[in-house]
Amino acid sequence: MKHVKKVSQRARVVTGGAVAALVIGGFGAWSAGATAPAAPATPAAGKTAASGGNLTRSTHLTVAAATDAAEAVLDAAKKENQRVSVAVVDRNGNTLVTLRGDGAGPQSYESAVKKAYTAVSWNAPTSELVKRLDSAPTLKDIPGTLFLAGGAPVTAKNAPVAGIGVAGAPSGDLDEKFARAGVAALAD
Repeated sequence: MKHVKKVSQRARVVTGGAVAALVIGGFGAWSAGATAPAAPATPAAGKTAASGGNLTRSTHLTVAAATDAAEAVLDAAKKENQRVSVAVVDRNGNTLVTLRGDGAGPQSYESAVKKAYTAVSWNAPTSELVKRLDSAPTLKDIPGTLFLAGGAPVTAKNAPVAGIGVAGAPSGDLDEKFARAGVAALAD
């Protein structure tokens, strides 16, 4: 006579559950691999959310173009023996490229970023914006801005697409001259 070991109720439930999970899980894996991909959903009314005027297109400067502009700034400054930093920001004020020229002061990096941000925010050279402080002195209190000459906007179809900020030359006029050299490099 064979000796049969009795299995507890708990052991039978756990074992049965594991077998069921294995079978069901395997079925799900096998059936998932056997089905064709679902067709894209089509809108019932023939309109999409995008066609109702919910989206807009915008033009953005590429990183390669931003780098070319920044290098043109450093070249222009070097020709006049000036040590500057340059920043190029996109239309939203996000930094695309920053370059610190050899020997540029430690303050120039952050100042260049803020000038670029200020120029693109108002789509105007920062030297013009400085003049606005006479009638609106609290403009300078806006975070991330710097109302000193040295920032120039980059436009496409009269809309801002980037800002170039330069800092480190002995005057803001020189900084802005170099920033305009970066803008000009983009026009070529």
